[in-house]
Formats: sequence, C-alpha cells, structure tokens
Amino acid sequence: MKPATQQKPLELLFEIGCEEIPAGMLPKAEEELRGNLEKLLAAEDLSKDVTVETFSAPRRLTAWVRGLPAKQADVELEVTGPPKSVAYDAVGAPTRAALSFAEKQRVPVSSVYLVETAKGEHLAVKQVKVGRTTEQILTAILPRAVHDLSWPRTMTWTGLSGPRFIRPIRWVVAVLDGKPLGLRVAGIAANNSTSGHRFLGSRSIRVRNFLDYEKKLHANGVIIRPARRQEKIGKELEAFAKRGNYRIHEDPGLRRLVIYLNEHPTVIQGEFDPAFLGLPDEILITVMRDHQKYFAVEKKNGELAPQFLAVINSDKDTKGLIRAGHERVLRARFADARFFWEADQKCRLADYLPKLERVTYESRLGSYRDKVERMRDVARWLTEQWFNLGMHQAHVAEADRAAELSKCDLATEMVREFPELQGIVGGLYSRAQGEPDEIANAVYDHYRPVGLDDPIPRNLTGCAVALADKLDSVVGCLAVGITPTGSSDPFALRRASLGIVKIILENKLPLSLSLAVGAAGKALLVHKPKRGVTPDQESKIVDFLLDRARFVFREKEQFAYDEVAAVFRVGADDLVDTQKRLLALRAIRKSKNFEPLAISFKRIRKILEKAGVAPGGDGRVNPELFESPAERELHSGATAAATKVQTLKRGGKYQEALEVIAGLRPVVDRFFDGVMVMADREEVRKNRLALLANLLGEFTTIADFSEIGGEERAGAS
Repeated sequence: MKPATQQKPLELLFEIGCEEIPAGMLPKAEEELRGNLEKLLAAEDLSKDVTVETFSAPRRLTAWVRGLPAKQADVELEVTGPPKSVAYDAVGAPTRAALSFAEKQRVPVSSVYLVETAKGEHLAVKQVKVGRTTEQILTAILPRAVHDLSWPRTMTWTGLSGPRFIRPIRWVVAVLDGKPLGLRVAGIAANNSTSGHRFLGSRSIRVRNFLDYEKKLHANGVIIRPARRQEKIGKELEAFAKRGNYRIHEDPGLRRLVIYLNEHPTVIQGEFDPAFLGLPDEILITVMRDHQKYFAVEKKNGELAPQFLAVINSDKDTKGLIRAGHERVLRARFADARFFWEADQKCRLADYLPKLERVTYESRLGSYRDKVERMRDVARWLTEQWFNLGMHQAHVAEADRAAELSKCDLATEMVREFPELQGIVGGLYSRAQGEPDEIANAVYDHYRPVGLDDPIPRNLTGCAVALADKLDSVVGCLAVGITPTGSSDPFALRRASLGIVKIILENKLPLSLSLAVGAAGKALLVHKPKRGVTPDQESKIVDFLLDRARFVFREKEQFAYDEVAAVFRVGADDLVDTQKRLLALRAIRKSKNFEPLAISFKRIRKILEKAGVAPGGDGRVNPELFESPAERELHSGATAAATKVQTLKRGGKYQEALEVIAGLRPVVDRFFDGVMVMADREEVRKNRLALLANLLGEFTTIADFSEIGGEERAGAS
C-alpha cells in the first residue's frame, strides 16, 4: 500500500432535518447514526484517526466527523495469470496466453514476471488501485447511513412508492470542508442550508462547518448538543426549587425525556388548586409526568406541593400565556382524575371481576378473568410452600384475595384513561374500600419488579401474587408458542422472568423452579384454556428462566462466567441454594489448592469422556486391583473426604465443604504424577476409570470444577 500524501484532515457536517421525531427514539437514533457512519467509513478504509460525534433534537439528527483524509490510500496489488508452462513456449518466448494476460492488465509483456505459488510458477503483474476521493465515498455512504437506521415504524409522505423514514424529511445538510456535497437523501438534495427553531429562528441558515452551524443554530433558538440542553434544564429546575423552598420529585426518566422534547428548553413554574391534593399522590404525579411531562414538586416533609415545573420549547414566557395554558390543561386532567376516582368507587373493586371476561389477555390463553383464576391457584400453592417462613393458612387466604383483586382495576375508568396506573389503582381502591394493608399492598405491588433496579413487593403476599402473575405469563405464553425474539417480546416475558429471579433471591425464598412451573402448568390445565403443558415444554420453560438467572448472577451480582457455568452445570433449580454455592465457590477459588485441582478435574472429565465413562457411574472400585500407593492414597483420601463433605453440605456449609475438596489436591497430583490411567490390563484400567468417575461424581455436586478456567498441567495420562 503506497503512503498517501500528507494533507490537512477534512471535516464533515451532516444533518437530516425533518418533522418532530418522538423524543424516546432520539437517543437510540443518535447511537445508530454514529455506528452506521463508523462502520461504513471503516469498510472504505477511512476510519483511522477519525472521530464521529452525533447529536439530536426533535427536528434533526446531526453528525460531526473530524479527521477524514482527502482520499483513500492507493493500494498496490499483485495479479497472477496463467502458469509458466502455458505462458512460455519451449524456447522461452511468450505465448498467446502471456500476451493476452499482459494486454488485459494494460501493461507491456516486458512488465510481466514470474512468482512462486502453491500451484507452481505463474505469471504476475503489479497493479495500483487508485483510491477514491473522500467526497466520492461520502456521496455514496451518507444516504446509506440514514437508510440503515432502524425505527419501530416508518412513514411515507410522497406516495406508497416514495421514501420512508420515521417522519417526513424536509432538508439535508452535507458540507465537507466548507463545500456542499452533491448527494440526495430520500429525494431531498443536500446543501449547506439548515433551519432554526420552528418559532424562534430563521428557516434558512447557511453554514460552513460544525462550529459555525452550532453557533448560528444557537442564535436561532436551537441548542444542538443534548448534554447542554440537559445542563440548562437541570440548572433551571434547581433554581426554581431553591427559590420556592421545595424539592423536585425525583424522576430520572422524565429528565431524560424532556432533553429530547425541546430544541430550546426553558423551565417555567405553574400552580394548581390545592383541593386536588385530596387525590392520592400516585395519581397526581402520573397525570403530571406521563400525560403532561411536568415535574411534581414536594415540600420539605415529602408532601406534594400545589405547584409543578414544565419545560417549554421556547426562550421565555413573557406574558405568562404559556403558563396559563399549562395550568388550564392540568386542571382539566386533574378534574377528570377526580371524577374517575369517585365514579369507580361507587361499586366494590371485586365487582369489576366479571367485566374482565370481556378483556382479552391473549387469544389462546383467554381473558384476564381466566388469568386471575390461574393466578389464584398458583398464589395459594406458593404460600403453602412457604409455611416454614412463618406463613400460615391466613396468608393463603390473603394471597388468594389479593390475586382475585389484582387485575380488577383494568376494568375501571381510571386505568382506561391512565393505563400507567394499573396495579397501583387497584391497591389504592383496595385500601380506600377497607381491605387489609397486607392485601392492598400486595395488589399495589404485584407488577413489581419491572426491572433489575426496581423494588420487589413489600410483603410475602405481594411476592406470591407477583410470582403467580409472572409464572402464568411465562408458562402460558411459551406453552402456546409465544417466544421472545431479539427484536420482539410483546408480553415482556424476559422482564417477567427477571422479576421471578429477583423476587426469589431477594426474599431468600425456598422455591423449586421446576415445581413452580409445574404448578403454573397445572393451573393452565384446570382453568381456561384447559391446555396441558408437555414435559418437554416444562423443561424448555425452566431453561428459559435459568437463562435469566444466569444473567442476574453474572451482570448484577458480578459472579465470573466460569463460576456460574460450574454451579449451574450441577443444577440450579433452587436459586437460593445456587446463590449460596456461588458465594462459596467465589470465596474458595482464591485458595492456593483450588485452581490446580480444578485443572485436574477438567483433565479427569476429558479422560472419562474419551473412555466413554460417565462421572459417578455404576463402576465399583476394587482396592485389590491397586498397583500403586498413589491409587490407594487417592481412594482412602477421597472416601474420608466424602463423609465430611456430605455432612457439611447437609448443613449448607458449602465453603467448608469446598475447602475439604480442595484439600485433596496433593493426593490427586500424586496420582497423576505416578499412575497411568489407561493401563494395558483391562481390569486395572477399568478400576482406575471407576476411581476417577466416583471422584468426579462425588465432588462435583456443589460445582463442576472442570468448568473453571485455567491451563491444564502437563503429566501422565
């Protein structure tokens, strides 16, 4: 490859201007645009020392690329032709084949030479592939970078056969080192003219480079960098809180969202009638956050204050008209909420249960009424399993009642208007109608956790209902063939599975996953749709749950990949017991004997697999066939250790048990140093294999040490 002439690096400014893109989609689009550009530049050998930054605002996606070379480097290639025997005649003169090869490569035959290849000597010639200019390459790849962006849905604005994008594209900016690029995106010709804020700026702003673009946009009402919009919003929120002597209700998700809702964010304060504070905080906050994108504020004692903070897409609200408009809208929304609160409670929450027959959960799994009946069975079964945790028959009845009420709010007017409040409304109505706190809290919490950082239900009754709900969803959906894919999980089965794992681990619940799946499968058979779950399906469902458990142990609890593999290989049906074994393995692997012993166990497994012997097989060990003191020492040491290990395991003392196993390292080392396992005499060979099989089977019930990473020792086999 010929070195390119040193030239000043080029800078690219690229912008797609369009109608307002949904705010929640912009961060991902930013990342994808950067990734697409980096990938496409790398494919053209233009990525070295190049920096790609991307930014977004409601009406634009922007890329700033620095350090681009003026052109691709020229590449010197060696092109091979016909073999020497065909290219030259008996006296060494070039044949027609050689002449044709030279003519095809556009070089005189004198420039052709011979090279040695795997198939003998062949003709060859050097060719230089001239690199294309960066301008030529960008003209081709920039439309592709936009086309390859993935959106949940797209639209067309020029006809069914026209271009598709998340929103109609209105302008395109593509400027390379101050010069507009001649390209088109979705039929729009690129130039050097952008558009400012819809109300605060000019519709045509000529730009030379990114810094000029950023400066002129700022003067026309657009803060292009999301980080600077975030900083502005944060400062203004805190200033209002300090001035009003209140605190802002924490809402990281809303803070992220308003960054991408506004090109020029400005915080204003509004007020509402204190009489609305008679509604539960959860309803008021949901109306403000989810429907109006307002920040709720609290007094120093934690009570809601009759004010809110809104982020507007403008530089000021001089006459207070914007504030008045927001207050008017919020007043109407609160009035609706108060009406629904009062109207819904004219009948008991349980009276909504029959209405759930008309609310479909999934066409093959029936209605939400059917789901509730299945949940009741599973919740009762779960609480019966937990009698040793201090629960008794009264708790079974409470779990049954909470499960019965859990989905009733789906038929209320409040949840129809504010679906974000499902579960929460049921809990609030339950408490308002005199249900015990245990039941009201269980109904309120039963959707929890919705993520790894979300809290689990507050009481065991709530945990039983939440587990019943999630188990019914996972077992039912997988049983009828609804399987999550990389891009689709409409019933949130992965999230439900993570919730199951989190509830079990945080509450230290003694629960067999296979039995729990069986209980949910039985409920599916007893109640509508009265569909059985086959043993093969149950096994796959348990595996699905265990995949989520592996993720939790690796990503949240930070166990090493090989530690999780070692423990799960010997069984993980009881996740609490699995966690104890993982903790013991993490602690013991730091000891000096453990890693070498793990390497030996890996070696034992390979020997047994090669010989076709199963670990812990039926082969009996005959001490009379031992020919070496090392065999006798390993057998007696393993027998003594097995008794201690069994006692410690029964007491849940896994670390101490692993320490006993690690103590076998010296006798295992001496065995491999002095004994040939694959002896010539068949009975001796089988006896030694049985000794190793028993050793591996006996001492890999806590974790399979052969899964632990490490290099194998050299030695006799």
